[in-house]
Amino acid sequence: MSASLALVTGRHSRARPFTSIMRSESPVRVELYTPKYKAQWDDFVRRSKNGVFLFFRDYLEYHSDRFQDHSLMFFKVGRLVALMPANLKGNVLVSHGGLTFGGIISNGRMTTPLMLESFRTLVDYLRGRGVRKLVYKAIPHIYHLLPAEEDLYALFVNNARLVRRDVSSTFVAAQRLPLARNRRRALEHARAHGMQVGQSREFTRFMAITDANLQTRHGVRPVHTAAEMELLAGRFPENIKLFAVSLRDEMLGGVIIYESRNVAHGQYRNATEKGRELGALDFLMDSLLNGVYRRKPYFDFGISTLDEGRTLNSQLIRNKEGCGARATVYDFYELALGD
Repeated sequence: MSASLALVTGRHSRARPFTSIMRSESPVRVELYTPKYKAQWDDFVRRSKNGVFLFFRDYLEYHSDRFQDHSLMFFKVGRLVALMPANLKGNVLVSHGGLTFGGIISNGRMTTPLMLESFRTLVDYLRGRGVRKLVYKAIPHIYHLLPAEEDLYALFVNNARLVRRDVSSTFVAAQRLPLARNRRRALEHARAHGMQVGQSREFTRFMAITDANLQTRHGVRPVHTAAEMELLAGRFPENIKLFAVSLRDEMLGGVIIYESRNVAHGQYRNATEKGRELGALDFLMDSLLNGVYRRKPYFDFGISTLDEGRTLNSQLIRNKEGCGARATVYDFYELALGD
């Protein structure tokens, strides 16, 4: 009988319990991020298996006035093995309040046992500082270059609760689904008007369209101002891009793309009243899906849920799924740390 089979069946007298196999002579150490680590932090994100440009320090810190940063770094035997962008909100640690998703960033060296060890160290660290709850925004699988769901298992083992699930819609380039009939008709109608699509720097003009639409339809304002979008696009010109659809120099609509290594994500997508009548967004999305981003593995249209995921905007998601996109979830967990 092999040693591995003996561990499973318990027939070997010297077999050890699973917990003892997990012990490590050199424990994981957690350290609070400080500016001296900026280069090391950014380099790790760049080489990670699930990191995106949102996790670079220049992005995290553009809204530092709104969030008390408490980002963490995990070391083992002197080597950096993981990062977690986070902020403190009272006695709650959030990963991260200024991002759509966060969680633990790791590289190809991350294993499930190492993640469990990292979580044990994280829990001890947070309890020792009076933190009572961890709010954890898992990184959706479409952003993973390699499988990176060790953290989901660690959350389960530590009795974390799934408290929110937003539904996004993702188009998969390698398995293109056909357009719905109504989307085909809208695209045919749009093509007849001679509209043009191109990258634009007119963030102020586009955000004014976005602001007007959000206030009229939902009574809310955009998360970002035009000035913030211009600032971020200036810092990350390869990652944040505005594509506009126009007719004779009149902007009819547009979409801001957040581009990572394998995902193009539509951050905002809006049109003027005239643009909606002419099918400007159908024309724009066809140009991006079948032109600019035809080789990008995933195009993510963004979430279609309200009330922390419990209410589905059926009309909005019908439009996205009509383009051939299907559901990807964005999960939020809570881990109670006790007194």
